[in-house]
Amino acid sequence: MTSADTLLEIRGLRVAFPGPKRSLRSPRTMVRAVDDVSLDVRARELLALVGESGSGKSTVARCVLGLVRPQEGTISYEGRTLGPVDKRPPELQRAVQMVFQDPGSSLNPRMTVGAIIREAWKVHPAVAPTGDRRQALRDVLADVGLDEGVADRRPSALSGGQRQRVSIARALALKPRLLVCDEAVSALDVSVQSQILRLLVDLQRTRELSVLFITHDLAVVRQIADRVAVMRKGELVECTSAEQLFTAPSHPYTSSLLGAAYALEGADVPDEDGAAPPTGESPTAPVEKQQEQIS
Repeated sequence: MTSADTLLEIRGLRVAFPGPKRSLRSPRTMVRAVDDVSLDVRARELLALVGESGSGKSTVARCVLGLVRPQEGTISYEGRTLGPVDKRPPELQRAVQMVFQDPGSSLNPRMTVGAIIREAWKVHPAVAPTGDRRQALRDVLADVGLDEGVADRRPSALSGGQRQRVSIARALALKPRLLVCDEAVSALDVSVQSQILRLLVDLQRTRELSVLFITHDLAVVRQIADRVAVMRKGELVECTSAEQLFTAPSHPYTSSLLGAAYALEGADVPDEDGAAPPTGESPTAPVEKQQEQIS
């Protein structure tokens, strides 16, 4: 890999939050959420960052977005430092966009879908359409599988899958190069999850996006990831290709995660050497491409 292939570079990231006090007189302890994490996201790749709840993966995502300030370490985009979101120049704000876990809370309930997307263009006029904005709005919605009638509806009138599509459309309206998806499908029904995953993969390929995909679900990871990074208790324990991770994981914690996933689905647990069951028997095997259907 050359430096030209690296879009996002994280080096020595450390984040700690105030913990509970043991007594009224004792000092407040600090809880280490992220401990010396270094990670790259390459151009046009989908990197999955996985780990159990509390592993620090979402904190890493929020640092990349500039929503959390690390105590130590650097984050750079194409060699330019990414600081707090309100200190970033507009072009860097646009370049890195977020798709949150709960679209219901990330979309303004008082605004229509059309107004939500037009607001993004208003804040960032450099990427606003110069021609017919109504047609541009229809195009953005069509790109995520929504018809133009959705533009006049509020988020509360949409299904969970439709709301997540709106969140993706809002991000795409700013023409980003990196999407950060924080548990973007975990709140959706399984059938809708598959549709949104396929949409993200298709958009990543057609728009040549890089995606940092945060999840705890290994079944999701196997479907979409080029590479996988595994976190445990704030530390990065493994980062390798998806194929390598699912056939021969190098860290015992990764093997335990895979074993738990197979056990939950009733499949065979990986062999002692780390080899996974055949694709047809694995609960984390990729799903076949399917036609997207709007619920």
